[in-house]
Amino acid sequence: MNEDIKFILETTKEGMEHAITHLEKEFIKIRAGRANPSMLSSVMVDYYGSQTPLAQVSNINTPDARTISVQPWEKNLLGEIETAIMNANLGFNPMNNGEMIIINVPPLTEERRVQLVKQAKAEAEDAKVGVRNARQDAKKEIRDLDISEDLQKNAEVDVQDLTDSYTKKIDAFLATKEAEIMKV
Repeated sequence: MNEDIKFILETTKEGMEHAITHLEKEFIKIRAGRANPSMLSSVMVDYYGSQTPLAQVSNINTPDARTISVQPWEKNLLGEIETAIMNANLGFNPMNNGEMIIINVPPLTEERRVQLVKQAKAEAEDAKVGVRNARQDAKKEIRDLDISEDLQKNAEVDVQDLTDSYTKKIDAFLATKEAEIMKV
């Protein structure tokens, strides 16, 4: 096989892998009823004038399946952290006991589960768009190569096979996440 084609296929595979990795990160943010420290990954705290991720100014734990505890390294940050969690609009009601912030993760309602499934489907569709964009770029690069028509067609088939396999992976991730969300 032509070195240029191998390079294009590797680059395409990398792009598609990136779409899958991004999807996994987005799925972690979609909660499925259990408390998880990553639920607070998007929370930014005003730390001496700069926006800092919550995990860099505190210790985040899950003592049980329905509770998240946030213990700041500096006690004077309790108010800032509490405000940041409320402003992040995650649907949590933090409680400040003077030592740490405790968040009770409410059980999901059926309506909320359906919303989360829709969100997961939207994220999966975004990942598929990323895979299709990688395919489109690869096909364009293959057409720009100075190779025979047979080699070009074979390379395009290889790119399509990659696309199909990554689309199936995305569908499998989505099915797993959907089952996890809908499980009561």
